[in-house]
Amino acid sequence: MPIPHHGQPRYRVIADELRKRIESGVIPPGALLPTESVLTAEFQASRGTIRQAIAVLREGGLATTEHGRGTYANVHLCNRNSDQRSDLETRQCEVSADTDLAALFGVEVGAALIECETVARRGKKVETVTRTYRLRPINH
Repeated sequence: MPIPHHGQPRYRVIADELRKRIESGVIPPGALLPTESVLTAEFQASRGTIRQAIAVLREGGLATTEHGRGTYANVHLCNRNSDQRSDLETRQCEVSADTDLAALFGVEVGAALIECETVARRGKKVETVTRTYRLRPINH
């Protein structure tokens, strides 16, 4: 669907729309953004325009692109809209898939996954702990 852009570059308008989706949770933290081909169809824009929009998201810390895997919404943004800022701690590490994770991802038990954990605190009180998992990127 084309979006009116009122004098803004098209890629900025698309980046703003995707930012709204990430910050509102329509695209949840740690989730893959739609592929370039899906976005080109949705926004009726060229692949180059979509790539520019995604670059804006990466530069703003809203997304991370992994070669061969796609672009993910960054986890630490889940509390971005709260009225009072929380202190956020984010860590990322490689873990081995347990039975449940292996079944969810369709991999063998022990396969390498990336775990991203975000702890939101207000003062010294922990408000939320969010853990997301994704397949480890394959190095070529």
